Amino acid sequence: QKLKNKTMNKSNKLTLTIAALAAVVTMSSCDSPAKKVEKANTNLNEAEANYNQSVIDSIADYENFKRDAETRIDENEKAIAAFRSRMLSENRKWKEEDQRMIDGLEQKNINLRAKIREYKENGKDEWKSFKAEFKHDMDELGDAIKGITIDNKK
Repeated sequence: QKLKNKTMNKSNKLTLTIAALAAVVTMSSCDSPAKKVEKANTNLNEAEANYNQSVIDSIADYENFKRDAETRIDENEKAIAAFRSRMLSENRKWKEEDQRMIDGLEQKNINLRAKIREYKENGKDEWKSFKAEFKHDMDELGDAIKGITIDNKK
């Protein structure tokens, strides 16, 4: 019986020692409430700084894209005007079809200018979608304008 009690005491002491160690480890790894608040404020400040930087980057991306688009739109206007001028100076009779084509290209260019100027930021995914679609439309228009100037030179 004594041996059994001694063994249980050792077992209880071991259990108590392990529990005490676990409590000490747990307590030492826990921060005080003040430290938790400080850590949370630091995390919040970092998140806010990251958000602000992403907004700045997004605005800069839009401004750069808009500036490039406006430049290309201006170049398209000049190419269309040059084509009209060449057609007039060569005294070529304009076919109704040519006139409609040039008017259509000019209208697409006007629409692209309005589209880039009127764009309102509605999130990163929508911006990516807008940017891809706008670039596609711009490239398509540029190719069509190049096509008329090449055809005219033949």
